[in-house]
Amino acid sequence: MIALKTFHEELNAFLEKFDDLARRYNHTIANCSELERIIDDYSNFITSESNNKTWEQLSLQEFIDFNQLTSDLREKSAHCVAIMEKYRALNLLDGNEGVSDYFKNIESCIEKEFGSFQVNSESKVLLIGSGSFPMTPLLIAKQTGAEVVGIDIDDEAIKLGLKVVEKLGSGLNIKLEKTLVDDLNFVKGATHIIFSSTVERKYEILDELHTLTNENVVVAMRYGNQLKSLFNYPMKKVNEQKWKMVENILRPDHVFDIALYKKV
Repeated sequence: MIALKTFHEELNAFLEKFDDLARRYNHTIANCSELERIIDDYSNFITSESNNKTWEQLSLQEFIDFNQLTSDLREKSAHCVAIMEKYRALNLLDGNEGVSDYFKNIESCIEKEFGSFQVNSESKVLLIGSGSFPMTPLLIAKQTGAEVVGIDIDDEAIKLGLKVVEKLGSGLNIKLEKTLVDDLNFVKGATHIIFSSTVERKYEILDELHTLTNENVVVAMRYGNQLKSLFNYPMKKVNEQKWKMVENILRPDHVFDIALYKKV
């Protein structure tokens, strides 16, 4: 029980750090290094096999605040990841680009994002939750020549993202927009759709997409269950009359897993 109590205390310590650093964000890179260290530590924490076993034990214990702690950590860490992307964009635009362990982990996930449903130069890819440093659009467009559109609801993220694309992806077929899926004409022709794991309403949006998309679209839903749910919104059941999961890509050493869906 001592180990479980220590684990619980570690989670609370991460929450306090995330909360503090989120409050201190002032649209400059003032706290960049500190947040980068914490996110890298957190990434290693949730991909640890021993921590996953402790999580399984802890989830069975009678910690009254456990569910609330999980929810708070997910929300705060997602917020801090968004801030970390802003720091990375600001650093790039200032000529001081570096890549943290967290970003290396994410980038290594992208190559096999769609499993057997590969993206090619004829593909039209939509990313929901593109963020301030649109790694996925840049890598997909550069590696495949596909047309990629990223959307986000954060004004600052779109503004920074556009500058990043201009600097790193000149000539690539990438567009970033602040909009919702039901206001985007591109949706109907999209062949592949990716959901960021930190989009809270992703399964509600997936349900809406059924009537907005073509019959052959493939959806990659980034998610995290068990210990990974501390960093990602978890998998949910889908309407089985609309969507079916055709592949589940489990990646123990990565911060999220990927569920692939097609229309029924």
